[in-house]
Amino acid sequence: MNAVIPLHVEAAGGCSTAPVLKERGQREVFCGLTGIVWLHRKIQDAFFLVVGSRTCAHLVQSAAGVMIFAEPRFATAIIDERDLAGLADAQDELDRVVTRLLERRSDIRTLFLVGSCPSEVIKLDLSRAAQRLSTRFAPQVRVLNYSGSGIETTFTQGEDACLASLVPGLPVPAATAPAQLVVVGALADVVEDQFTRLFAQIGLPAVQFLPARRSDAMPAVGPNTRYLLAQPFLADTARALENRGARRIAAPFPLGVEGTLGWLTAAAAAFGIGAEAVQAATAAPRARAEAALTRHRAALSGQRIFFFPDSQLEIPLARFLARELGMQLTEVGTPYLHREHLSEELALLPSGTVLSEGQDLEKQLDRCRAQQPDIVVCGLGLANPLEAEGLTTKWAIELVFSPIHGFEQAADLAELFARPLRRRALLQAGLAA
Repeated sequence: MNAVIPLHVEAAGGCSTAPVLKERGQREVFCGLTGIVWLHRKIQDAFFLVVGSRTCAHLVQSAAGVMIFAEPRFATAIIDERDLAGLADAQDELDRVVTRLLERRSDIRTLFLVGSCPSEVIKLDLSRAAQRLSTRFAPQVRVLNYSGSGIETTFTQGEDACLASLVPGLPVPAATAPAQLVVVGALADVVEDQFTRLFAQIGLPAVQFLPARRSDAMPAVGPNTRYLLAQPFLADTARALENRGARRIAAPFPLGVEGTLGWLTAAAAAFGIGAEAVQAATAAPRARAEAALTRHRAALSGQRIFFFPDSQLEIPLARFLARELGMQLTEVGTPYLHREHLSEELALLPSGTVLSEGQDLEKQLDRCRAQQPDIVVCGLGLANPLEAEGLTTKWAIELVFSPIHGFEQAADLAELFARPLRRRALLQAGLAA
């Protein structure tokens, strides 16, 4: 169980040069506001104020599952009929809401003004509002803005926009500061703690994370910064970091045993640490993960899976399911395929995998029905209709809400796919009886 898992690249480069079906049509996705659900838990002294409609408020409240008597660190400044009709000055109304909020919540250190479809429709300039309010409430509170609108984005791009908005205000390291590693992407605290211990055991003790848990602990970024993406949907954040001089470490993503080992090995190599040190430091968690995956492999091997485009996690997930659990990939759809960031993942995919980018919903539904896969990964809006047609589904959004990164979570990730299949088997057995 302690054997090293090599990053064996599929023959002919896997899917590195595979054709991609590009679709541009009707889409079925959540909006970027959904990212608030995990971001408000991660940055513990931040507050997310959605400037939107009651529908926006219901979406975030429902997704977060916050009890009505709790005081979460998000809210919605409602755009109502007076705002839409131009009878009220939206900037003045926003100033009033923010002032009341900050008077009530003295613990807030970063306030995000989050744009929505309604605020974009009425052309409300949240950038100007953020600059004005940040000047007014500095230095106690920093006010930033980003768009969570669903007009042109998918739901994980809310995190990308949020983190990109943080980058211009990050500290600048001294020119003589040593090279530093920054892990980019919101991770569950337990996963971050596990990675911190592993990095230290490997020989990288000063690793920082973006976002940090508190506003005053955000990492410094400059030309001596190397960054490692923990999530594949952070293209704008990566661009902003590189504009500050940071350099990306090319690596697969830390999903499953193989991906996590490759991710850690790439980070170590960038700082002159050999693969042997990584293998020694990770031997125990790798062995635990391999043992835990064994029972899931028996249940999932040979099962056929179809991915609708939703989170941009689809390609790393497909690599994990195919290579470590023996699942068969009928189609792997993703909202946007960033070839540079996913080059290591594409090389590891089984050759001949059908890839699609974007969505034309009706055409993709037709392909899914024709394939009749054992399990379909899709958004909530498609899950119930497909279940009614007899297909087994897994909600894509659950894969973002759940801690799935790293060795210790590999079996939990496999369980998310095994559970719907187990449920179907139980239902079929009950019907047969």
